[in-house]
Amino acid sequence: MQKIPMTVQGELLLREELVELKTVKRPRIVADIALAREHGDLKENAEYHAAREEQGFCEGRIQEIEAKLSNVQVIDVTKMPNTGKVIFGTTVTIVNIETDDEVTYKVVGDDEADIKNNLISVNSPIARGLIGKKVDDEVIIATPKGNVGFEIIDVKYK
Repeated sequence: MQKIPMTVQGELLLREELVELKTVKRPRIVADIALAREHGDLKENAEYHAAREEQGFCEGRIQEIEAKLSNVQVIDVTKMPNTGKVIFGTTVTIVNIETDDEVTYKVVGDDEADIKNNLISVNSPIARGLIGKKVDDEVIIATPKGNVGFEIIDVKYK
């Protein structure tokens, strides 16, 4: 099995979700199923079928998280020397060469990526263009609007 890279925060969030699913959601669903069974005929019992469907989704998510955690490779950049190079887990600030628009991204694993929170996947075009580069390097990244030039102005190992 191939290892899945993940930040410390990403692993923590997955473990918290797993605990929530196992200790809160799963028992609630079991109780909902038991309550729905008390209503009688299961063939036409919408509450029962909805609870069973929710149980299926919950158990599937538990299995998915457990599989990911069994293959995770946690990378903690705070314990690495800051060489100024963009690597997995670093927070990088770039500026668009043409528009002077500045943006900060954190390079994370696929499961942690959330562009609304400036968390980009290590496999995204932007991250692939930045990995291995240093402060003051200029990079050209292919975007839907064409090639865009960026300059790296800060790299943090936090």
